Amino acid sequence: MTDDTTGATDTADTTDTAPRRLPVTDVSLVVLIGTSGAGKSTFARRHFLPTQVVSSDFCRGLVADDENDQSASAEAFDVLYYIVGKRLAAGRLTVVDATNVQPEARRRLVELAREHDVLPIAIVLDLPPGVCAERNRSRPDRQLPAHVVPRQHRELRRSLRGLEREGFRKVHVLRGEAEVAAAEIVLEKRYNDLRHLTGPFDIVGDIHGCRAELETLLTRLGYTFTRDAEGRPVDAAHPEGRTAVFVGDLVDRGPDTPGVLRLVMGMVAAGHALCVPGNHENKLGRAMAGKKVTVAYGLQESLDQLAGESEEFRAEVRAFMRGLVSHYLLDGGALVVCHAGLPEKYHGRTSGRVRSHALYGDTTGETDEYGLPVRYPWAEEYRGRALVVYGHTPVPTASFVNNTICLDTGCVFGGSLTALRYPERELVVVEAEREWYAPVRPLITDAPGAREGRPLDLADVTGRRIVETGLHGRVAVREENAAAALEVMSRFALDPRLLSYLPPTMAPSATSRRDGYLEHPEEAFLGYRADGVRHLVCEEKHMGSRAVLLVARDDTALERRFGVAGPGAIWTRTGRAFLTDEELTGAVLDKVRAAAERAGLFEELASDWLLLDAELMPWSLKAVELLRRQYASVGAAAGAALPEVLSALERAAGRGLDLADLTARQRQRAADARAFTEAYRRYCWPTEGLAGIRLAPFQLLAAEGANLAVRPHDEHLAWIDRLVDADTAGGDTAGADTAEGKEPLLHRTRRILVDTEDEASTAAATAWWEELTGAGGEGMVVKPLASLVRTVRGEGRSGGLVQPGVKVRGREYLRIIYGPDYTEHLDRLRLRTLGHKRSLALREYALGLEALDRLAAGEPLWRVHEPVFAVLALESEPVDPRL
Repeated sequence: MTDDTTGATDTADTTDTAPRRLPVTDVSLVVLIGTSGAGKSTFARRHFLPTQVVSSDFCRGLVADDENDQSASAEAFDVLYYIVGKRLAAGRLTVVDATNVQPEARRRLVELAREHDVLPIAIVLDLPPGVCAERNRSRPDRQLPAHVVPRQHRELRRSLRGLEREGFRKVHVLRGEAEVAAAEIVLEKRYNDLRHLTGPFDIVGDIHGCRAELETLLTRLGYTFTRDAEGRPVDAAHPEGRTAVFVGDLVDRGPDTPGVLRLVMGMVAAGHALCVPGNHENKLGRAMAGKKVTVAYGLQESLDQLAGESEEFRAEVRAFMRGLVSHYLLDGGALVVCHAGLPEKYHGRTSGRVRSHALYGDTTGETDEYGLPVRYPWAEEYRGRALVVYGHTPVPTASFVNNTICLDTGCVFGGSLTALRYPERELVVVEAEREWYAPVRPLITDAPGAREGRPLDLADVTGRRIVETGLHGRVAVREENAAAALEVMSRFALDPRLLSYLPPTMAPSATSRRDGYLEHPEEAFLGYRADGVRHLVCEEKHMGSRAVLLVARDDTALERRFGVAGPGAIWTRTGRAFLTDEELTGAVLDKVRAAAERAGLFEELASDWLLLDAELMPWSLKAVELLRRQYASVGAAAGAALPEVLSALERAAGRGLDLADLTARQRQRAADARAFTEAYRRYCWPTEGLAGIRLAPFQLLAAEGANLAVRPHDEHLAWIDRLVDADTAGGDTAGADTAEGKEPLLHRTRRILVDTEDEASTAAATAWWEELTGAGGEGMVVKPLASLVRTVRGEGRSGGLVQPGVKVRGREYLRIIYGPDYTEHLDRLRLRTLGHKRSLALREYALGLEALDRLAAGEPLWRVHEPVFAVLALESEPVDPRL
């Protein structure tokens, strides 16, 4: 008996009671085989978890309420096969407890194992028929006819020699009660399961005999070589303990296949490297084993070079290639390395189909103009969480596509040899010394390019969604909310390739109990102090609408990074283009780009693009129709009606009626209406082109390779101040009318710092807020200075997220939100509940940061878009829009 997963049979007929170790692969289908009464259920209970065992008797009971009702067997096995299939699809060890003595009963189980690419393992309990019959007689619930057990035993005996031919990869036969009692199940990891190895790794693409380039690449990666007496490299180790991983195709075509094998084999033997096989190793190994193969595609070069080596070396090569495993799962399953790529459903699975795909990939069934197969673009459809690193199909440059990357950059064809440093996701490239082998097809990409081959799929956004965030755990999106977001996204939103972020909603501060106030800074300061936040920044809340800007440094920057040409984009909180006039959008972006260039932000952040969070003013620029329909109409109606009401009341009072209280109330209503009109008019002013437009940026969200949103707010405000100063000093800008270009576009965000433990500091901030709102300002936003903050539980442990900001709006601005006479209803308004709004704000905040993290990490579009879409979906949550 051997313990590998490539096929073993244990049919020893022994009667001793020494422990029998039965190797069982951790993800496999175990089929118990034995006559009725052989003790299969007892064996299963003793060696496996109850959830791992699927019993035919149990399934019979499910469908017939009687585990012994043989008339329900067909339906019972339908249920059994369904459960087994679901468990195998989920990668669970599954044990089938049934007699399984007939080949047709086992055939369906072997097929299920093959369908799900797991190993079928047989455990046979071969007990004497008399023992089984006696056990059945002792069970009052099971009285079988006398001929049943002998017949089952004969069928079992006939099956023993053919179990491997039926497809079982391991067969364990236990003969007699003592051997069954002494059996011990030993769970074995699959050979491809190296999840315990977390790296760091240096993953090297297809080498094809280019030993000199391999040495140069390993040297550049920091490895030091061990050489034999002839000066040949036989090992290489990294001083920091990094592990090299080779994606296969070490051999053929190049000048020194033996040299590459000698070095890689030595590194693997020393534990300094891992290696998976390529299709060229597979073919060379069969040729060296004397199998009949077609000698083509550089195989002859390897055979000729190896002919000059010793027989001992050739034997080592044969053994090395026989022992290579199709693919590896590494770093807790976050990394998969194989030769030709591997869809997620095959990760960690073991079957001939998985090995074939790992070695050769998949094709469309077509051939190109060079007579070569057209590769199926599996990476364009990949949605797995593991990064898949592979080779096989030469590409001019390595690039990430949907969390996959092809490292075969055609070194032997005169291209380059590429390595990926993981987890850093950095590429290290060495140019080929020359073209060693003329390619049949020019070295042009046959695999996906630098950007997504297919942007998004409907399945990425429909139905109930669960989004994993690094800061707030799992965020659920209801199906109906996803449907609403899909409607907006598909009909009104910008190109999703640009839409890398949506701002979160913001909760107001806790309701104030001060006379005449619904919101007041005092509650914001006390709330943050209770959360353990000492240092705050209060920022002026601008009189406009939230806008996100993606600004390109030049005309090709966005094409290179996002696959969409243009100067950039400006969008709203719901992903719509902020301005319908493309020329005006371009003029705004040109001004911001010029200011960022003069301020040195592109250079400082080493990025050709910037993502900014801002307020675009006036409010009427975006909400003119809302103002006309909802606000202006209210003011106009009050202005027309209330003077007439007051006039009528005065005439009635002149006739001696006592209407003093009613008249006073109506005069107050008229005053409230005038205040309401004055309040909303502050947010409206005429604009023509750029003239009259103001942009108040308050945060730099992201740049190439960086999520800047987690940086402290004082850092952001320093960047913004430089940006505003550069715009003010810039004067004319290309692409803008002269008159408009001289008018500064960018507007400073005023702020004041607060120490929540210093009464003088909070008093000064309160006075500042009163001054702002008294002059007609909207209010302020109070934020933790450190930006990203968690509550502290006990013993220094971090807890949940603290609100990233709360708004404290002024009394007159709230008149716009709650109505002209809202101050008369403060007692009722103070009953408003903020819990749902605050929860929504935190979820959307975490999703926004998750999107920026994924963008910074260079993850594929669907991964970045997932949390962005979720933010839009959460906007459909039923929350009071006035909050």
